[in-house]
Amino acid sequence: MKRALFIPVVILTFSACSQTPAPPMEAEVTELRLMAYNSQSSRDKYLQYLNEHLPDINIIYDFVPMDNLKSELSAQMFAGQGPDIIEVGGDAKLLAKKGWLLDLTDKPFINLYYEEGFVPYKVDGKYYATPLQTWFEGIFYNKKIFREHGLEIPKTLNEFIQLHKTLSAKGIKPQTMHALSWEPLMKQSIGVVINEFYTKPENVSFDSDFEAGRAKLSEKWLPAVTAWYSLITEKCLTPDMLDYSYDQAKYEFANGGAAMWQCGPWAVNEIMSINKDIELGMFPIPGCVQGDVWMIGGLGSGLAVNCASKNTKQSLMVLAMTAMPEAQNELIKDNMGKSFVIGVKEDLSGIFTDCEEAFREDRVKAPWVTDWSAGNLVVEAYGEALQYVLAGSMTVEEALQAADRINEEMRKSLE
Repeated sequence: MKRALFIPVVILTFSACSQTPAPPMEAEVTELRLMAYNSQSSRDKYLQYLNEHLPDINIIYDFVPMDNLKSELSAQMFAGQGPDIIEVGGDAKLLAKKGWLLDLTDKPFINLYYEEGFVPYKVDGKYYATPLQTWFEGIFYNKKIFREHGLEIPKTLNEFIQLHKTLSAKGIKPQTMHALSWEPLMKQSIGVVINEFYTKPENVSFDSDFEAGRAKLSEKWLPAVTAWYSLITEKCLTPDMLDYSYDQAKYEFANGGAAMWQCGPWAVNEIMSINKDIELGMFPIPGCVQGDVWMIGGLGSGLAVNCASKNTKQSLMVLAMTAMPEAQNELIKDNMGKSFVIGVKEDLSGIFTDCEEAFREDRVKAPWVTDWSAGNLVVEAYGEALQYVLAGSMTVEEALQAADRINEEMRKSLE
């Protein structure tokens, strides 16, 4: 479903020679289309800020779910009808190498950001997008349910599995999941991979090797993903979840129909709008061994300008305004995360207290965003294959091999 934000603008002018106001004149308004894969509700306050500070720009917020983004953006770009501004993530380097993104290297607002925020958006030393904020994902849990039943936050994968069994024995649905989308299965499994695989010193060079075609997920990630697969064999994740949409899972969790739901901070306002009395918390997806738990997440999405846009000047004005600390604060209100604009601070306590240590120690990672040129395509193939794994018609190894094939195809296409 696509939703548009229309921003009407009227400017009143007054004659310098008379106290009588001139008739209202409609200002010339430039219409910009921003194609994004985060919902408009996760950008409301930010869009209102742009509305107030860029009155001569009418932003149409074109929401395209991640599942459809690749095909829809490609079709529009090839037809010469692409958006003016594109929300990019793990696909940024690939889009830049295709020549679709405007080079932002010499734009003054680039200097307002910490350099680390540009890791996913640089190709050959040139900048092709500006970062919005970090993202992270964990397991939302209903604190009231946990407190009333004396339940503890799981520190290991086995404890997580046992928690599901304990809740089921009490007649409470443990976890809901919107597995109609490929994303939650992908992220939950990689959450385990991050804790089991990336924490080992011998794997520090894996991402560069994978990017170069010297290593495969099906060889290196298989033990960790097999460990995660125990959530399926132990019936913590069940095939009926493949019929659940994002909204169905959200409403079920918000209304107390399930004790846990894997998602990110962009859903907080949505959950609270359904049930303002819910006591909400989040804990990291655990690994097999108790220790310094890592969160899945890290550098989030950014804004890039279509190099074929007819409204480049106005698009750059939006990116420049987005770099203002006030705009960043509005983004944080919409969707909790760390800003990359120098001097902007945020408070990640409260709902996210159980994740605070990981944030404080920078134990947050999403390898496909920062290190893989074809990152989004690889994890999409992997996530879609995991849907077949949950349905019982594919093995974990086959799912990883599907991701390896996409990485190899894209690597060769860019040579």
